[in-house]
Amino acid sequence: MNQIVPVRTARTTCPHDCPSTCSLEVELLDERTIGRVRGSTENSYTAGVICAKVARYAERVHSPNRLTKPLLRTGPKGSGQFREISWDEALDRIAAEFLKAEAAHGPESVWPYYYAGTMGQVQRDGINRLRHAKKYSEEYGTICTALAWPGWIAGHGRLTGADPREMAKSDLVVIWGTNAVATQVNVMTHATRARKERGARIAVVDVYRTPTMEQADIALVVRPGTDAALACAVMHVLFREGWADRPYLERYTDVPAELEAHLAERTPEWASAICGVSVGEIEAFARAIGTTPKTFFRLGYGFSRQRNGTVAMHAASCIPVVAGSWRHEGGGAFHNNGAIFRIDKSLVEGRDLRDPSVRRLDQSRIGAILTGDATALKGGPPVTAMLIQNTNPMSVAPDQEKVRAGFAREDLFVAVHEQFMTDTAKMADVVLPATTFLEHDDLYRGGGNQYLLVGPKLIEPPGEARENHRVICDLAKRLGVSHPGFEMSAREHVDWMLRRGGYGTFEDLKDRPLVDCQPPFEHAHFLDGFGYADGRFRFAPDWTSVAAENDGPMGPWRSMPRLPDQWDVLEAVDADHPFRLVTPPARNFLNSSFTETATSQAREKGPRAKVHPDDLARLGLADGDPVRLVNARGAVRLLAEAFPGLLPGVVVVEGIHPNSAHPDGRGINTLTGDDQPAPYGGVAFHDTRVRVERWNPVDVSPVCT
Repeated sequence: MNQIVPVRTARTTCPHDCPSTCSLEVELLDERTIGRVRGSTENSYTAGVICAKVARYAERVHSPNRLTKPLLRTGPKGSGQFREISWDEALDRIAAEFLKAEAAHGPESVWPYYYAGTMGQVQRDGINRLRHAKKYSEEYGTICTALAWPGWIAGHGRLTGADPREMAKSDLVVIWGTNAVATQVNVMTHATRARKERGARIAVVDVYRTPTMEQADIALVVRPGTDAALACAVMHVLFREGWADRPYLERYTDVPAELEAHLAERTPEWASAICGVSVGEIEAFARAIGTTPKTFFRLGYGFSRQRNGTVAMHAASCIPVVAGSWRHEGGGAFHNNGAIFRIDKSLVEGRDLRDPSVRRLDQSRIGAILTGDATALKGGPPVTAMLIQNTNPMSVAPDQEKVRAGFAREDLFVAVHEQFMTDTAKMADVVLPATTFLEHDDLYRGGGNQYLLVGPKLIEPPGEARENHRVICDLAKRLGVSHPGFEMSAREHVDWMLRRGGYGTFEDLKDRPLVDCQPPFEHAHFLDGFGYADGRFRFAPDWTSVAAENDGPMGPWRSMPRLPDQWDVLEAVDADHPFRLVTPPARNFLNSSFTETATSQAREKGPRAKVHPDDLARLGLADGDPVRLVNARGAVRLLAEAFPGLLPGVVVVEGIHPNSAHPDGRGINTLTGDDQPAPYGGVAFHDTRVRVERWNPVDVSPVCT
């Protein structure tokens, strides 16, 4: 039997919305075909390990379901009825509709909409160049980081942290608010290395027993939204037992004495009643931290999914400061390294064209915006035309009944540039086929590590698929706007950014596409001072000034606690809605990506609600029963799964399955809210009240109550 032998192995970078940003080695079978995908050992963070989703990327890139030609809707919105058209006709139609909207309501009635389907600096962010050139409505990106990042910056003064590779040099790795096995496998690479080589322990804090927690030596299951209570009790014990590093606190922090006095009443008993972790477990966790100088905190994006997430992130990040863990290699904390990179995106985004008077619409409130909420529209005109790239709001945005109603408007024109026929693409008037990361050039920066990485084009795209950058440039010509960035190729943009940052050139990096940007130890550990003018960590931050880019304080920001504390602004459960719903990532999906591949679908087995067996028994339900989760926003139908690894009163639904995976086409984000939490907005995906009830599979009518 003849075997296909790879022509060569090429290096590139994973573009997906994951902090790992792995370096990849890809087998190229011919100019259009890839074979195996492996992790690169040249990248010391990837360290040869990648997730199973990307390892089987050939299944995705060569899927028969890839979009390969532009499509024009011929049936009702959402019907999936389209006919093929040429690229010229597609782009001409989009430009004509944008000009029509502008003539009727002004340029702000056009809203280019995007997010992190690719993390590429060119292919993701180039849409803003068209936005600024035409003075279309701006987008306030809140759906992922808007709660977690301000919580970190509030204390540290900048979005940086310890070298994440130091986890391998730690004696205690605390993984808090992330299921790393599913969402950033390389955290586990370095944590388990520390266990193997140093006898380190792994502690995991989460709201249910995840696969990551299954590997833990210390496992703490907390009630959703109560992380700050646990953090305060841990710090109470550190002060009480003499494990607080008082000389460090005096040198590096703002109000250590006030903090200690404040925490005197935040006892393990107080916290246990709130978070559900026993007093003994809290004491043991605090003892492990207090007696282990090299304790490394890996704080994840779970903090960004609850209404008090900013306060909770700040509280958890205070623990290594109180313990003085930052003094030690293998100690300290990490959340994101965004501030270490010297990337100038002014040309990519056309920032010289930006008009600060143009309104900025909150991407998380897309449902309210498209259904005409005057507050969400900031008193401006309706949105009547959209171009959507790199995101799937018909699945991932909150308050889906509003989103659905908005996209169903006959007066709304929508163009979607996508790789697959997503739920959002089905609602489009024009669908454009998009490239994958293997089929275009781009530049990436590690969110969970310190590498700047190039992603060169490796293969030709299928059919007529085109990169985001080319689509934006072609539309600019039809819309009559000019800018140097529209005249450059994606590769030229990458080269420009590399040169501006002093990183070399595209040619320098295309064959070994990574640059280690890790700052020196003293700077990474804030031993030369935290990111405020006085160099001190803030236990008492100014919540109105901790984020560089925001729309000003939102939500109940005036009641945010001055010092770390449990802040009770969660969506309150009640007699009609006694359960708190959490919607964490699924292992085989990445947001709504990979839901289109057969292997991922088979491994996830359809949407299920994990419910404690005692709760199921109380409701007269059993494992596998059809249930519906209901609240005032709508109802979602799926199957119950008896799961003892969570606290009673909590329901966990993993992953964003396509809407069609649910019996009535209502996905899980039907239930989540689009209100703007303090201090700068965001989405509280893990903070939703619901009730659980049996449903008759014959009845699939919408239910709201």
